[in-house]
Amino acid sequence: MTRTLCLAQDAEADKLLTEDHFATLLGMLLDQQYPMEHAFRGPKKIADRMGGFDIQRIAEADPQEFEELAATPPAIHRYGRSMARRAQELARYVIEHYDGKAENIWTAGDPDGKEVLRRLKDLPGYGEQKAKIFLALLGKQRGVQLEGWRAAAGAYGDEGSRRSVADVTDAESLAQVREFKKQAKAAAKAK
Repeated sequence: MTRTLCLAQDAEADKLLTEDHFATLLGMLLDQQYPMEHAFRGPKKIADRMGGFDIQRIAEADPQEFEELAATPPAIHRYGRSMARRAQELARYVIEHYDGKAENIWTAGDPDGKEVLRRLKDLPGYGEQKAKIFLALLGKQRGVQLEGWRAAAGAYGDEGSRRSVADVTDAESLAQVREFKKQAKAAAKAK
C-alpha cells in the first residue's frame, strides 16, 4: 500500500519524498513553525543545490557552506541556518545508528510500533508528537503497519482522521488538516 506521497504538493519534491526515506524524515524535521508543504519541499531544495540528495554528503558537508545552501532564498525553512544544523545532525545520527538507511529505523530487528516510536523519539529534532505523526505517516501512507502502530501513534493513527501530515494525500485533505488545526487552536484558546 505504498503510494506516492503528496506532502509537498509539488510533483518533483513529492517524488523525492516517496523514493528517499531520509528525505521524508528530513521533511518531517522541517515541519515546525513553517507551512507543512514548504517544509516537505526542503529536501528537494537541498537536492537541487547539491546536485542530488545524499545523506552522506549532507552529513559531511562543511557546516557553514551547508547553512548558506539552506538559507539561500528560497530557504529550506524560515530558520534556514538553524534547520541546516539540525538536518546535518539528523543525517549523522541516522548514519551512526542506522547505517545511513532511514528505513532501518522501522525495519531493523523486527520492531513493533512502540519500539519504532521510541526510535523516532530518539532522533535529533524529534519529540513525542513529531514521532507519533511520523509513525502514523508510515502506517497510513507507506504500508509500514507494524504490530501496535496505531496505538503507539495515538490519535494520529486514527483511521479517517484529518489531524496531521500523516493524513495529507492531496490538496483537499491538506485543507481539511489545516481546518482541524485551526479549530484545535481556537478550542485551546477558549479554555
